[in-house]
Amino acid sequence: MRIIARKTLIGFWKKWPDSEEPLKAWFKVASEAEWKNPQDIKTQYKNASILKDGRAVFNIAGNKYRLVVWMNYDYGVVYIRFIGTHKEYDRIDVQTI
Repeated sequence: MRIIARKTLIGFWKKWPDSEEPLKAWFKVASEAEWKNPQDIKTQYKNASILKDGRAVFNIAGNKYRLVVWMNYDYGVVYIRFIGTHKEYDRIDVQTI
């Protein structure tokens, strides 16, 4: 999968250093994956939440942080829409962010 934009992850782990290794691990797995549908994500990440309209939420660092992505399965692209703490996540609408 092609991931847009890694820069978002880097900015986040500079603010929250304990997220760096888990985010790097997620990035490696996701960039090597060939997810064609939501079930492919669930096969690799059983705790991921699959939302409507191609969105998915990943638990990062033992569920300390949340990563929201929008998937374009046809083109093999993952768009990072949000990364934040649970408190920050609770303040967003994951379907519109």
